[in-house]
Formats: sequence, C-alpha cells, structure tokens
Amino acid sequence: MKKTTIILIVIILISIGAYFLMRWSSPATDVPTDTTVPGDTNATSTPTGMENKGESVIGKSVEGRDITAYRFGTGEKEVLFVGGVHGGYSWNAALVAYELMDYLTANPSAVPQNVAVTVIPVLNPDGLYKVAGTAGHFTKADVTASEDTKVSARFNANSVDLNRNFDCDWQAKATWQSTTVSGGSKAFSEPETIALRNYVEARKPTAVVVWYSAVGGVFSSSCGDGISPETTTITNLYAKASGYPSYKTFDYYQVTGDMVNWFAKNNIPAISVLLTNHEDTEWAKNQKGIDALLEHYAQ
Repeated sequence: MKKTTIILIVIILISIGAYFLMRWSSPATDVPTDTTVPGDTNATSTPTGMENKGESVIGKSVEGRDITAYRFGTGEKEVLFVGGVHGGYSWNAALVAYELMDYLTANPSAVPQNVAVTVIPVLNPDGLYKVAGTAGHFTKADVTASEDTKVSARFNANSVDLNRNFDCDWQAKATWQSTTVSGGSKAFSEPETIALRNYVEARKPTAVVVWYSAVGGVFSSSCGDGISPETTTITNLYAKASGYPSYKTFDYYQVTGDMVNWFAKNNIPAISVLLTNHEDTEWAKNQKGIDALLEHYAQ
C-alpha cells in the first residue's frame, strides 16, 4: 500500500472519530422536547407563565390575535372571569373585565391568600377590534362604530356565535333572539372556544363568572342535570351583593352550545352576569359582587 493512501485512510478515520466524539459530548439539541404537533389546537397543556402569576397567551383568534389570560394571586382556588365573548357587540362585557384587572392591580389585597383570580377579558378579539380598533385595553371613547358594525362584531371572523359553539346541547343552527345564527360546524370548531376549553381542562378552575349584555341579572348554569348547590350559592351571593336580580335559567329564547352551561356539564360552578345595557359596565355593582365571591372562596 502506498504511503499517500495510508495517510489518507488515517485522516478519514481521525475525522470520523472526531465527529462521533463531538456528537456524544454535546447536548442533544436537535431532539425536540415538545411533542405537540404544530397546529394541533386540540392539544391540552398548562399555559406557560400561568403557574404562579402574570399573563399568558392561551390561544389565537381566527385572524391571529392573541387571547390572553391574566392571573392575580397565587392561591390554590382559582376563580375565572371571562369577558368579550360577543366581541364588539357586547363591548362593555369586555370593558368590565378590564376594569376588574385595573381594580386588582391597584388593590392586590382584594385577592385572598388562598385564592387566585384569572381574567380573560376578550375571548373574541376579532369582534372587539371591529368596533374599538384594538383587541387590548380600551375605553368607552374608543367605540365609535355604527350599530350595524357592532351587530356583525358579535361573531368571530368565521361568522360563528362563540356562545353557541360549546359542547352543551350544541346545534349547528342556533338562535339569537329571533335570528338564526351559526353555532359552527361542530362543538369547539372555533380556535377561540378551543383555547378556552384547553385552558379550563388544564387549570380546572374552582368557579367561573362570564359577563354578557344586556338583560340585567345573574343567571345560574346547568346542562341536563339541574343546578348544582354551589352554583345556586354563588348565583345568589353575587346577585345579593351587586343588586342584580337572580335567575335559575335564561329562558327568553332557546340557547344551545352555551359556555356557562358547558362549565356546568364539567361540574364547574359558573354564572352568567348580564349587564343591563350595551353601554355601561356598572362597575360599582360588579365590584361588590366580585368582592363577595372572593370572600366566599377565601373561607
């Protein structure tokens, strides 16, 4: 064998050895640690950043806007507040949620030590954007859209009523007042409702309050098995403290695929707080209801 050939073989062997030595001694950075399939909106996990406090994006809207949850306190009992389900049509139901966030930021002692409060102020950010020009914190003065635009902003960008897209008595053709609206192609067909479902399944909150408008009252939730004793308790408690009347059911017209009723189906006490009109947040009333609810879970 020629000397040059031997030298070439030695060089090749040294190169191969160096390659494997580098691979064995280096971290396996090319091995993925997250096995979630990209785009798998059905994956359920604890939202990053929500283990203790702060804020976390729990999902995206149809048009790609963030759906954000904000956490106050570190207690084991989590009370969840949700606003902006009907986007720009019931924009005051989002604004009252932002007022709650302002209140808790200014008064952190309002959250008992054994309680954590999570606020999802806008479940339908695309709808809110249509009337307020933002999907984030806004004021009443920012809402300048026409009434027709506000009505269209009730729905998400797929023209689905999100409060008809949950898995309790779901129907594709749903009702809003005397109008037929879309409940989606199936329960949880929409990215916004999937985001909330995944959050709830991961966190399992102790109780839930959802704001809507406009009737003026506190409504219990149920899904086929009657109203749970704890739901009755928090319905009456919030109503008494706030001054709103309390109701066992919403029976003005048939509602299918309702969010709070889906909570009841999953054995989570939940109430709907319907603001009196589409303009006011009635913060003084709601603050009293919130304080009473948090005091209840502080015990």
